[in-house]
Amino acid sequence: MILYSGDLSPYSAKVRMQIYAMGVNDDFSFELPVVQFFSGKLKEVSPIGRIPILKTDEGLIPESEVIAEYIDELYPQQSLVGNTPMERANIRVLSRIADTYLMDNIFLALGQMRVPEPNQAIIDLLTAQVVRGVTALEEYLTADGYAGGTELTRADCSLVPALYMCDRTLPRLGISNPVLGLVKTEAYWGRIQ
Repeated sequence: MILYSGDLSPYSAKVRMQIYAMGVNDDFSFELPVVQFFSGKLKEVSPIGRIPILKTDEGLIPESEVIAEYIDELYPQQSLVGNTPMERANIRVLSRIADTYLMDNIFLALGQMRVPEPNQAIIDLLTAQVVRGVTALEEYLTADGYAGGTELTRADCSLVPALYMCDRTLPRLGISNPVLGLVKTEAYWGRIQ
């Protein structure tokens, strides 16, 4: 299988982290369709036009969370979704917080940095959603070493790139890293780096 991904894409990073954590990296190659990517024509590869994209013998799979689910189903013995229904639910909640509240809003806010006159109200709205998401992590993170318990899970694969984005990009938007000062979240970020 080929994972079309980019080194700077946090959505790609979460899938690569999962593949390596599961120990199935020999079944994958990692590529970037360079011509299409840098010419803005990634839709020639996949209709959504974003990475990551997983190329299988059966077709293309877009979207990092869908790819992550597919890989877990393909390798059930190495799956990173937990052992009980409640663990799996918590892991999925953490992963969704990372994608929906953190990364999606950070990328939308960063878009304001590329316009001649950034709209501060939009930046404030989006960064408030990031703070809301980071604050919610306090309720769902375990204190057992990893995000969802005593073992690395897909929640960690989603949170590592998302928290990296909080740490490295939010100051460019004029707000400090919202992870700092939240007991469980800051401790988790310190451990997982």
